[in-house]
Amino acid sequence: MLQFLVDRLTPIFEQMGVSPTDVQQYVEMLGGYIYAIAGLLVAAIVVMIAAHWFVKKGTRHVVRWSAGIAAVLIITVLVNVICYGPMYNNLAPILNGRGSVSEESRAASAEIIEEVGGEGMVLAKNDGTLPFEKDSNLNVFGWASTSPIYGGTGSGAADNSTATDILTSLKDAGFAANQELVDMYSEYKSPRGSETTNEAVVTFTDWSLPEPTADYYTDELMANAKEFSDQAVIVISRAGGEGQDVPQDMNAVINGTYDSRDEVANGNEQYNYFSCNYDNNGDYDDFDPGESYLELSNTEEAMIEKVCSEFDDVAVVINANNAMELGWVNEYESIGAVILAPGTGSNGMAALGNILNGTVNPSGRTVDTYVYDLTDTPTYNNYGSFLYNNVEDLKSAFTEADKTYQGVLPFVNYVEGIYVGYKFYETAAEEGLINYDEKVLYPLGYGLSYTTFTQEMNRFADNGDTVSFDVAVTNTGDVAGKDVVQVYFTPPYSNGGIEKASVNLIDFEKTELLEPGESQTISFEIAKEDMASYDSNAIKTENGGYVLESGEYGVSIRANSHTVIHEERFSQTEDMDYSTDGRSTDKTVAVNQFQDRSTGTVTYLSRADHFANYDAATAAPSEDMYVMSDETREKIMEKSVAYYDSEKYDNPEDEMPVTEADNGVSAADLTGKDYDDPLWDDLLDQLSVDDMIDMVNLGGFQTVAVDSIDKVGTLDSDGTSGLNDWYIGVFGTAYPTQLLIAQTWNKDLAYRVGMAEGDEYADCRIFGTYSPAMNIHRSAFTGRNFEYYSEDGVLSGYMAMNTVNGLAEKEVYAYIKHFVLNDQETNRCVLLQTFTDEQPLREIYMKPFEMCVKNFTGDALAVMSSFNFIGDTWTGADTILLNNVLRDEWGFRGMVLTDWNGSYGYQNTEDAIRNGNDAMLGFAQHESNEITNPSATMVKAMRQAAKNILYTVVNSGNYTIADPNAGKMPNMTKLFIGIDAAVSIVSLGIMAFVLMRYFKKRKKDTIEVVSKAEE
Repeated sequence: MLQFLVDRLTPIFEQMGVSPTDVQQYVEMLGGYIYAIAGLLVAAIVVMIAAHWFVKKGTRHVVRWSAGIAAVLIITVLVNVICYGPMYNNLAPILNGRGSVSEESRAASAEIIEEVGGEGMVLAKNDGTLPFEKDSNLNVFGWASTSPIYGGTGSGAADNSTATDILTSLKDAGFAANQELVDMYSEYKSPRGSETTNEAVVTFTDWSLPEPTADYYTDELMANAKEFSDQAVIVISRAGGEGQDVPQDMNAVINGTYDSRDEVANGNEQYNYFSCNYDNNGDYDDFDPGESYLELSNTEEAMIEKVCSEFDDVAVVINANNAMELGWVNEYESIGAVILAPGTGSNGMAALGNILNGTVNPSGRTVDTYVYDLTDTPTYNNYGSFLYNNVEDLKSAFTEADKTYQGVLPFVNYVEGIYVGYKFYETAAEEGLINYDEKVLYPLGYGLSYTTFTQEMNRFADNGDTVSFDVAVTNTGDVAGKDVVQVYFTPPYSNGGIEKASVNLIDFEKTELLEPGESQTISFEIAKEDMASYDSNAIKTENGGYVLESGEYGVSIRANSHTVIHEERFSQTEDMDYSTDGRSTDKTVAVNQFQDRSTGTVTYLSRADHFANYDAATAAPSEDMYVMSDETREKIMEKSVAYYDSEKYDNPEDEMPVTEADNGVSAADLTGKDYDDPLWDDLLDQLSVDDMIDMVNLGGFQTVAVDSIDKVGTLDSDGTSGLNDWYIGVFGTAYPTQLLIAQTWNKDLAYRVGMAEGDEYADCRIFGTYSPAMNIHRSAFTGRNFEYYSEDGVLSGYMAMNTVNGLAEKEVYAYIKHFVLNDQETNRCVLLQTFTDEQPLREIYMKPFEMCVKNFTGDALAVMSSFNFIGDTWTGADTILLNNVLRDEWGFRGMVLTDWNGSYGYQNTEDAIRNGNDAMLGFAQHESNEITNPSATMVKAMRQAAKNILYTVVNSGNYTIADPNAGKMPNMTKLFIGIDAAVSIVSLGIMAFVLMRYFKKRKKDTIEVVSKAEE
């Protein structure tokens, strides 16, 4: 019966974003109640039927109605028990948390989002084509002009149903668009996502590129277009989303044969969370074999060829969530301008028209390196799905033990080491490995303006531990504009020594709006320890650590990562080894923590001998890589749901903590108290074991209420594109993608984005946000790059930490995510073992998180761990990552939450809590959530987790901002009282009516019997 129910409910709940596995888990969890309700219904029916034979005719209807009403009342009681029992924490947030964003906050958001659009769009090419003359006519080509990309899919999606589109932006800026073209595109294909209930929140990844074919561009259409205007704009869009990476072979997608796996791994299943769709008219291949989604389709090429052959002044708008191959923009003489405009949110696109007409002077800069050929990158052969081929026994055991297991055991090798993005191209060019101009179209930090600037580096000083200097920026052009000062350093490199890139971003600032002739001086002071390299291979240290090697260092200001404006140098006379005393920002010394298990058997790219090992290091994994080692196998088995034995990890010397004490302390008493305040022990002593189990297991978009310490229930929400609480149905303004925000290169603007988002969260009394996301654009093919800032860890860190501090200004705590190495979507949920050297792990991938933690200015901060593994250890149960580094080394104080707790064969609550992960993002619906061994060690770990959760919550707006509804009856209680009262009144009314009729009829019958007797 349960399976029958699952089969009927699954399609319904899938429409709400609930996976079939979760439906199965919930039905099984409520199995006893379901059987009880079914039994009552059967019993009532049996009684009703039996009454026909065993009850006198006059009283049958009383028995039948009594049985039916009794069943209804008992079922009502059972429903109450379910809703206030196992399902309470699922329902309470939905029924109680219905806040709304104020119009004042929405207006403030709209203002800042348009500012992000104006400062984030990158003018990548301009030969004088732009700005167009104001109030002129424009021919706008490309289906995407009528259906642009505003954001992405998945948890980073947002409601863009009322977003400012491209054509509206042009109209508002005074342009008139060719309506004949608009109508042609609109009639050809309906807007993106319109097949869904809410066209703005698309919950699947759709790779469709429904570009009208060449025959649509008739001679008449083009003649009318040329008569309308001699100016043309071409719009090209590319989507991205959670759960699936960008296809590297669109021909295979179209033909239904796409498989991102290597040949050696062929034959195994690949797990993807969303569907892969492609739909276009025509019976031809829109892509040639091997062409990726980040290249032009054949239809797009035909359209561009047609437009460029008919028009001399063409501007191209690249509305893409990933860095495309754009070499083609230089192949057409007619293309005089290019604007990079990724997902713009609700009204960021409003800036486009104002940029095209010159009202807004673009000041955005690229956050990734744009290359001519994405297949010719150091990561290409080692990005995607690589599956072990000797693990069939493990897969069988995992599948039998946990039905959420997806049947895959994958790995991925970060072979490029520290040479990610621009760090590779700049260094490889210096070493003579590549011809830079043949490989790179747009460097990191690249962008043009309608005006010109000079930057002068003055007063450079070596202060011992720091270097300082001023940069005078002057607008030497004819219109007002903003410029970006980018600071890079070049460390000394010894052949075969510690790996170092020749160019490394270390700081940046954006100027104010400078009028023609106006200047601004920006001062920098940079700690030398921030130029230290991590010695993961213990070349200069005993066990790894940061080292500022002796030699000459260059500190330069650049127009981008490749173009030097001015450089100064300082000499470091001797090595500064930070592996003994640590850097000034370290709470404990940073030494090797991961190297022994994170490197695997991978050959990592090295600068030695001019990148002599480039071919060997960047080749696809060799056949032996697909064979899981015995040591890894043992570790994976030991920690899996199938084999996990919590008793093995108990410490016999641990004493059971005090529980259920009566100390009279409430959670509110700890607001503002130091993390080490002794009052915490008094509070924690009051918790029961069940209290702690609820707190660690029920972390899905909330933290639960705990009566023993008067802790209120709180709400958390998805939020990388603004408030997106699909769980309770509360949505805020759709913010631009992190990609567009990063392209502003404006720290202050990032801070104000955080503040404006924070106001919307506070309006709804949601004080926890699952954002910002700050993983690295290791590859242009990552489906979720729109949610991440950049290929560079420092740029990502500055933008993220300012947003986090802006949110904290409004008492909203951010869950900085996904910690760490969640840099691809392929296989992310299925025991993905990520192998990397510890140097890039620290210098690039952990850098944004480190910067957020160490520069946090608020009172409450949280972290979301990731799905993947570092080597053989899941990040959500990695005590080295979460305790040794995050807490001990960086000084983090707050809670750590898993990414979605789907169990997946490895997400054990006991394992997570014992190793520094405080809560599971779910609703305790899996067997792996059961605390099977509440030993002293386990209870001690849960107590620590409870403290971290409480410390975060009590120092947020949940406690620091008064709740206007405090003391009022919750909505859920009101609702259930109303429903229960209605059911009771109706039931009693019906029963009273039945009895009245029964007694009336009985009385009548009695009178008739007496009357007949008297006769």
